[in-house]
Amino acid sequence: MASIKDPDATDWFGNAMEEMRTKLLVQAFGEITETTVELSHAHKQFMKSAVDTCSKKCKDDEALFDMIQTYEKDIEQINVSTKEKMTAISGRLSEIEFQEAQKGNMSQEMVKLREENIKKRDLLLSQHKANKDRLKNLNKAKRVFEDRLGLEIRKIYGEKLQFIFQNIDPLNQDRVFTFIMGIKDNGSYQIFSSEPALERMSFLESRLQETNNISAFLANIRKEFVAQARV
Repeated sequence: MASIKDPDATDWFGNAMEEMRTKLLVQAFGEITETTVELSHAHKQFMKSAVDTCSKKCKDDEALFDMIQTYEKDIEQINVSTKEKMTAISGRLSEIEFQEAQKGNMSQEMVKLREENIKKRDLLLSQHKANKDRLKNLNKAKRVFEDRLGLEIRKIYGEKLQFIFQNIDPLNQDRVFTFIMGIKDNGSYQIFSSEPALERMSFLESRLQETNNISAFLANIRKEFVAQARV
């Protein structure tokens, strides 16, 4: 074994140590380089992942923001449409209420008109019956007076009747005494004129309205004509 004091041994040891140091440095540098490369690659991967994540998040945020804006616009349009529909519905309800009120008024008017028509019909039927009774009495009185007292009844203009009396004036049996009578819309008798005029005609007409006794009325008229003929 060479002595440490041997110059060759010293050089050899120095070279061995330098070679070992160099190997260690190379190894360490290689490890450091590999570690640096790995760290660099990991950093790149991390940065890429971070960038992708941020980009995705930004895109998601933008999509979410756009969706919120779209939703807000949709809500605004729905509110406008709802207001328009509510306005239209309110108008339609008002129109329906007005129509229903009109129908109610029309129904009331129709009921009222129907009641009035029923009353008019009943009144016309009553008047018709009363007129038939009056005509019946007139015909009966006509036959009696024609047979016994020489009375003639003629139908003249305006649905009026002319009563013609003869055999009134003892001095002139052919002298004619007349009066004209009609029937009002309410079925009552009405005297239009007499020839000659009779002072008590208004009174006799009132009595006829009260009693509806045409025979008594004609008898009283004849008495008045007889009294008038003697004047």
